Amino acid sequence: MIYFDNSATTKILPEVLSTYETVSQKIWGNPSSLHNFGENAWNLQEQARQQIAKLLGVKPSEIIFTSGGSEGDNWVIKGTAMAKHRFGKHIITTSVEHAAVKNAMEQLKDLGFDITYLPVDKQGRINPADVKAAIRPDTILVSIMAVNNEIGTIQPIKEVGEILKDYPNIHFMVDAVQAIGKGLDDQVFSDRVDFATFSGHKFHAPRGTGFVYFKSGRKLEPLIAGGGQERTLRSGTENTPGNVAMAKAIRLVKENEDSAVKREQAIKERIYDHLSKFDHVKLISGRDEGFASHVLCFAIVGVRGETIVHAFEDKDIYISTTSACSSKKHSEAGTLAAMKVPENVATSAVRISLGDQNTLEEADQFNKTFDELYAGFKKIIE
Repeated sequence: MIYFDNSATTKILPEVLSTYETVSQKIWGNPSSLHNFGENAWNLQEQARQQIAKLLGVKPSEIIFTSGGSEGDNWVIKGTAMAKHRFGKHIITTSVEHAAVKNAMEQLKDLGFDITYLPVDKQGRINPADVKAAIRPDTILVSIMAVNNEIGTIQPIKEVGEILKDYPNIHFMVDAVQAIGKGLDDQVFSDRVDFATFSGHKFHAPRGTGFVYFKSGRKLEPLIAGGGQERTLRSGTENTPGNVAMAKAIRLVKENEDSAVKREQAIKERIYDHLSKFDHVKLISGRDEGFASHVLCFAIVGVRGETIVHAFEDKDIYISTTSACSSKKHSEAGTLAAMKVPENVATSAVRISLGDQNTLEEADQFNKTFDELYAGFKKIIE
């Protein structure tokens, strides 16, 4: 089997699963309990928080555990709205955000907030000047993803941060779900970013784990009220085994980050160069430094994306249409529509998303299989 759908989810690492099982079985007390059993769970979870913070170069108090990227996105967006609505109801985001951001914005729109969706160029990238032009006296939040989940575009987070230094009261959020372990920490944690969201299952941790980087001095209202866990910011009994396992997953990913990124880029380029030889193939992702190393979106124009996905599946190779969260809706991808990609290309688009466990040998096997499938598709197209 060749698994090229790592942006949808990653396989939990054996070492991470072992940690999860050990903590679940041996340190299963409630971290909020006063007795020693609870204290042991609390201490272990705080060690996990400290480890994540150290690996990412932030303070332990700035790491807030959540259930994943969707919760983190919703919390920062709605928590900002709740905390700052007296000062304004204008929010700026992009037209290529993940559904967790876009749909949260639309919910706020129904509540009277004004949302500005920034356009993108043919590479799916915003112009930082458009951010500055969109800022108003009542702007309370700017939300921009670090890496696009559909085509891999890296957004100009640092440039936007420089602009927002002149507007210190505006919250700046980055959806960094696709960025961890991809050599992009200097962008995600630039000094003007206030919040960044992460999801554990994107980097070999258990599903249902995640965290928000929450810069000291900023304010959000909690989205989940309850027993006051996570400094009252995210109530609910803590997922101690999940959080500890997630910390281990981050450590393992960070240990091999540089070599993994180089290998992913080499795999991407080998496939990219091969696909560029075919008349009916449209390459949507770029291979330059403006795109992440792990995402490659392309189309065999004239063949629907789901048909391509199932054809590769029959050969035991797993890719996806552009986003796993929307792939079963049979609709034109939001990012490609925002880029004004023609509909016949967008409906043919598929995504390869690489991980640190993929190899160049798998790239060669993919290319060989592509040749076989393309020959059949070409007869249908022509």
